[in-house]
Amino acid sequence: MRPRKRSVRLNPTIMLEMACHTAMGVALGLGFAFALTFIDAFGIATLIAHSYQPKVTLALFVGTFTLAFAVGATLTGLVFTIMEER
Repeated sequence: MRPRKRSVRLNPTIMLEMACHTAMGVALGLGFAFALTFIDAFGIATLIAHSYQPKVTLALFVGTFTLAFAVGATLTGLVFTIMEER
């Protein structure tokens, strides 16, 4: 009987690289969201300030950008890592 092999190898280095890409995406998302809210070129800060619950709206806005950037950076890092190992 042949020994079972995993189809995908999970190295600790790959997981560390994914964590680094995720942290980079979180940092970029936070920076971009806060830049959009503090530099009122597009009127986003005014819209948030005049909303029903400004703190909740700001948290939702920043959280959405942070999550989007984090997922995007993680998936991009995964693709780069897989292509690098080939």
